[in-house]
Amino acid sequence: MGLDLLSEPAGALAPWRDPEAYWTARDRAIASLSGPIATIDLDAVRYNALDLVVRSSGVPIRVASKSIRVRAVLDAALALDGYAGILAFTLPEALWLAQWYDDIVLGYPTADRAAIASLAADETASARITLMVDDLAQLDLIDAVAAPSHRATLRVAIDADASWRAPVLGHIGVRRSPAHDAAEVSRLARGIVARPGFRLVGLMMYEAQIAGQPDDVGPGDPVIRWMQRRSDHELRDRRAAIVAALREIAPLEFVNGGGTGSLESTSADQAVTETTAGSGLLAGHLFDGYRAFDPAPAAAFALEVVRRPTLDIATVLGGGWVASGPPVASRQPRPVWPAGLRTLGREGTGEVQTPLQGDNARGLRVGDRVWFRHAKSGELAERVDRYHLTRGSELIGETPTYRGEGKAFL
Repeated sequence: MGLDLLSEPAGALAPWRDPEAYWTARDRAIASLSGPIATIDLDAVRYNALDLVVRSSGVPIRVASKSIRVRAVLDAALALDGYAGILAFTLPEALWLAQWYDDIVLGYPTADRAAIASLAADETASARITLMVDDLAQLDLIDAVAAPSHRATLRVAIDADASWRAPVLGHIGVRRSPAHDAAEVSRLARGIVARPGFRLVGLMMYEAQIAGQPDDVGPGDPVIRWMQRRSDHELRDRRAAIVAALREIAPLEFVNGGGTGSLESTSADQAVTETTAGSGLLAGHLFDGYRAFDPAPAAAFALEVVRRPTLDIATVLGGGWVASGPPVASRQPRPVWPAGLRTLGREGTGEVQTPLQGDNARGLRVGDRVWFRHAKSGELAERVDRYHLTRGSELIGETPTYRGEGKAFL
């Protein structure tokens, strides 16, 4: 079933502001279903989609498929003004999506030889997919699979490091590309344009230390905000220099930057032609911790109580659907309704069962449901074959995840 994000909400504006009404209505919507149930509230995802457009200030948003993994959601977002193109996460995924979408940038380098061979033999896919590189060795691998004389010209973009090399603190950000400054990126670009069979068309710089770092979660927030301001100022100057240097070497079609957590600052950078967002559509709980925006809990899942080990503990079946990143509590799903439930420090969320403690656990009976929100991005879709679509207390329909379509890319 498709999602229509253009239609007006059916009920009250922002019903999630009243947690009791919101979660109990969602509970009623799936009352006839059994087992672990993953849901998307249509009004909530619409709110998030339109809010992302406002935050990106007219700069087009490329949808990060990694954070969604549901074609109906990709379709719904791309149908809105303000969205254009997909940022895919593996080449097999990009090849599959290229059946329906004509602007796909692969967000990470690939060494998948079979997929490279498929891309090289498919002129339509080669025109629709842009590979990501940060090292000439990646081009060597591609040429070893399919020589330039025996394949279509492949589109490539450079992934340049957007981390901040602070004078005292050192490296702040994630470890991605080895190309950091304008000279390094230019050297790589010249190497690309000198190679037959490749066309340099774009640049990506993902500032994870800004986009992926909450700034409204605790006592350390002032330090985080200071870091993000300094990093943003440094990055604007460096990105402008990199873009200027690249435009002397090749005509760039796009300069991509940012993520859900940095749309305001990234879209304000004059060097950027498009931003990226994905997690902000379904809104895992990690994105509650930002000052700049307040997303609606669009995706959530319900697990059933199966036993009561003590009077103040209720155990649900499942729960260990953990996000990527350091193995800390913030990466685990969070119980959100009934309110006041918490996982046990020595168990957390389990592969098969999750004990929950708290005053409201005393009132839960076997068969009752507990609502959880996933932490970050696409981990929920990898655990279920479909999302059930709700609006208030109504069950509207369902739509398959990648997994439900028989796909597991990573």
